[in-house]
Amino acid sequence: MSGPDAAVTALRTAVYTVPTPQTEGDGTLSWSATTAVTVEVDAGGRTGLGWSYTSASTAALIDEHLAGVARGRDPMDVPGAWEAMVRATRNLGRGGPTSQAIAAVDIALWDLKARLLGLPLTSVFGQARDAVPVYGSGGFTTLSDAELRSQVEGWLTAGCEMVKIKVGQSWGSRPRRDLERTRLVREVVGGDVQVMVDANGGYTVGQARTMGEQYDQLGVTWFEEPVSSDHLDGLAVVRSAVRCDVAAGEYAASVFDARRLCPVLDCLQLDVTRCAGYTEWLRGAALAAAHGLEISGHCAPALHAPVAAAVPNLRHVEWFVDHARLEPLLFEGVPPVRGGRMQLAPGLPGHGMRLRPDAEQYRKS
Repeated sequence: MSGPDAAVTALRTAVYTVPTPQTEGDGTLSWSATTAVTVEVDAGGRTGLGWSYTSASTAALIDEHLAGVARGRDPMDVPGAWEAMVRATRNLGRGGPTSQAIAAVDIALWDLKARLLGLPLTSVFGQARDAVPVYGSGGFTTLSDAELRSQVEGWLTAGCEMVKIKVGQSWGSRPRRDLERTRLVREVVGGDVQVMVDANGGYTVGQARTMGEQYDQLGVTWFEEPVSSDHLDGLAVVRSAVRCDVAAGEYAASVFDARRLCPVLDCLQLDVTRCAGYTEWLRGAALAAAHGLEISGHCAPALHAPVAAAVPNLRHVEWFVDHARLEPLLFEGVPPVRGGRMQLAPGLPGHGMRLRPDAEQYRKS
């Protein structure tokens, strides 16, 4: 069989790890490499591609629990496959690697469906915009002032009108340093570019309120995870105390997680590689709209491009430096950023990306 009448015949996983130029860190964690687990699914002479930024062990989870669910299914019924994968992994728990595994397969299936139809994913989802606004993101606590300045200047050169740095250094124990780095960024970007900060849950509620007042004075417009995203009451307290928008949601694995967060946020973040793929991300965007909120795509910029282009209530997508560096190394067809926006490739079927032949140098399994 070929075209939309085909059935899924095969699913393959692979693990790729790309070292970072140096050890990087935020307020609560440090790392020296980024791992992507890829999934390719075949049907009707076409191949769909998806991936998640996750642990290498996620590939084994996909092979053991999801590959059999995908094989033999109608590639046009992606929501049905998604529901079957959720049911098949019930005893593993809904979040973490389970959700990241489902995401990689779900994204690959959506890509496959669009390729079988000969359509761009933006056409399959419904296209609300021709380009996707992004913000420059990184600003690791491990950077020197000179490195931080250079990184921010690179985002400005790419036309970004919003930039974000990490704060909450050493679990909130260096507030003076947080403010010094934020002032530096404000000096570099001037008054017309938005400055955003991300504490990765490193502050206590009291600290977050105090720091938020000072970030307000520096003109910060976005305060991400001032406290843990599990601390809903704490997020509500901080939100009521600051002028800048409070955002969270990158760890949401389902619309139920997102529903709990929406009442205490100014903008909902969702990550297609953590919330079980495009299927649940679109539902999350609709949920945010029902709460009068915009949605922001967390990390994985190339993967977010087609789905972010489909929702009217999009604020932006995070152009995270690690993923912006990794994606062109592993994949062909990564959407370029010009004028602070990801440019969608017109006419290419699916999301338009393929594994690069030379990506093998980063393959671990």
